[in-house]
Amino acid sequence: MVAAYIDAVYAYARHRLAPRAELVDDVVQNVFLAALTDLAAFQGQSSLGAWLRGIARHKVEDVYRQRLRSHETDDGIDSIGQEPAAQTMPADDLLDATRSRTRTQQILAQMPERYGLILLWRYWEERSIREMAAGIGATEKSVERTLARARAKFKELWVKE
Repeated sequence: MVAAYIDAVYAYARHRLAPRAELVDDVVQNVFLAALTDLAAFQGQSSLGAWLRGIARHKVEDVYRQRLRSHETDDGIDSIGQEPAAQTMPADDLLDATRSRTRTQQILAQMPERYGLILLWRYWEERSIREMAAGIGATEKSVERTLARARAKFKELWVKE
């Protein structure tokens, strides 16, 4: 199972955790540990690959929650976008989209981790303020304020470069 699906799970985790590549190996390992532990629960209603991606999605969300919670008291100091459909986009548009995505990842890597994570969770994972607040055990107002500061920091870095 691992040999057959590790590339797909790794690609999914790397894509969802960008630019935090250092977290990918642990997430992939946790996905397969959880899958092996709960293999008896797999009912075959979907493909094994889809089931593993579902586990990966939950593990990525766990990373967001855990890392945001660990920064709860550190109150220091947008959508990344969908993958372009290469077959339907003109070459210039594809190049622009790739440059924007690369620049976005670079800026997110420069930001305080809490800000980058909250932007990714909100726009990349498309979580609502309510879901984010429940996930990290904070108030909706607190999440809104942090998100506003993160957006402002992102905009400042975007304009500066």
